[in-house]
Amino acid sequence: MTTGTISATAAGTWRLGDRTVNRIGFGAMRLTANADGSPSDRERATGVLRRAVELGVNHIDTAAFYFSALRSANELINRALSPYPEDLVIVTKVGPGRDPSGEWLPMARPDQLRGQVEENLRQLGRDHLDVVNLRVHGPEPLAEHFGALAELRDAGLIRHLGVSAVTAEQVADARTIAPVVCVQNSYGLGYRQRNDALIRDCAAHGTAFVPFFSLATSGREAGTTGDEHDEVRAVAREHGVTPTQVRLAWTLHQGPNVLAIPGTGNPDHLVQNVASGALRLTDGDLARLDTVHRAA
Repeated sequence: MTTGTISATAAGTWRLGDRTVNRIGFGAMRLTANADGSPSDRERATGVLRRAVELGVNHIDTAAFYFSALRSANELINRALSPYPEDLVIVTKVGPGRDPSGEWLPMARPDQLRGQVEENLRQLGRDHLDVVNLRVHGPEPLAEHFGALAELRDAGLIRHLGVSAVTAEQVADARTIAPVVCVQNSYGLGYRQRNDALIRDCAAHGTAFVPFFSLATSGREAGTTGDEHDEVRAVAREHGVTPTQVRLAWTLHQGPNVLAIPGTGNPDHLVQNVASGALRLTDGDLARLDTVHRAA
């Protein structure tokens, strides 16, 4: 793989409502803590965010509940990038919550969602949120919660709405209440194959599908560890890239509406992740990787 000038623009674009984003974005969760759970280095984390924007990333995924003992993802984004570039789209999510000690709280009631939206606004230093995903807790109906967010959109606090951790039926229900610009589910090569059909459904509706945990296999993080499929390693060797880059490229090849949001606190890994948007897998590569996907 010859990278030349590395830029997120190489992955192509998709629209989130009236906003156009490059299909390689950035997930902010990993910025807050190191692998051992200790707080991340603040300057390194803000440096990664600034570097991401320099590389053309204009889609950042975050949440108010992304925090460690000393670090908040939203605060790091605010510190690193405010005043924000005009083309930057910040996507956050509501529904779950954590108390100040980090303990998870019950799913927010519909009447509590405004407070969660306002908390994201305060932390990010914004007057409105570009996109808010309702993170759903289980198979229960989402109409009341999504309706509450639709009211906040009408009030001008939110520009666009999405849903996260949902079934196809829940997506269909949400569409009856307000436009859904993105669906965010866990998905990757060999992981959560049931989302294959949902990706196609989203494409038919002009909806972005935004996988999280896209480097996972069998519930474990893969690509950068010894736990990797031989076929993925073989494709990576043939292209002169890492298995992680193959996994990200495969994800993007699943449809023009698929947006990748890999997260990292490592500036070198950031560059590799962005470069994966330029990796063009052959039909033969995709057939081999599809065997991995179906067999998992």
